[in-house]
Amino acid sequence: MRLRRENALLVVIDLQAKLFPHIHDHDRIAEAAVRSIRGFRALEMPVLVTEQVPTALGPTIDPIRAETAGIEPIAKSAFSCCGEEKFNDAISKTGRQKILLLGIESHVCVYQTALDLIEGDYEVYLLADAVSSRRESDREIALRRLEQMGARLFTTEMALFEILRGAGGDDFRKILRIVK
Repeated sequence: MRLRRENALLVVIDLQAKLFPHIHDHDRIAEAAVRSIRGFRALEMPVLVTEQVPTALGPTIDPIRAETAGIEPIAKSAFSCCGEEKFNDAISKTGRQKILLLGIESHVCVYQTALDLIEGDYEVYLLADAVSSRRESDREIALRRLEQMGARLFTTEMALFEILRGAGGDDFRKILRIVK
């Protein structure tokens, strides 16, 4: 049931240049996303990145691209990331069952991805401090609905410290520097 280094992966959904400035509380979302990615990478855990029709919505925003250097974004046209075979293959290759999601929009791509993952018998964890939509009401309803469907609500810091399980050591110091 717990998140562990060997059973979890992070999916960064569609934090793209043309839509991102219109997202509710986008600065906070970017900061939380950066912390999440830095934490996962510091712990040498897998991170996947998706882009919804990048020719229309542009590339991943610069702060996220900087943190995900070396990770090729998976382009998609379906709202659910699971509608793209390359995404499904990437998850399958990790062998991990606990999928942490962050990104936009909460009520469309994040929502549909979470539902598909739940139906595929994955455990879904929504990083509530790192998901949003253009309207706050869409975000709130999506989070409530996904929780009803079995997704677990977490924050970035909560997830990273659950993975660590204790203070002390190099990994703890790395994560502490990231979340402060």
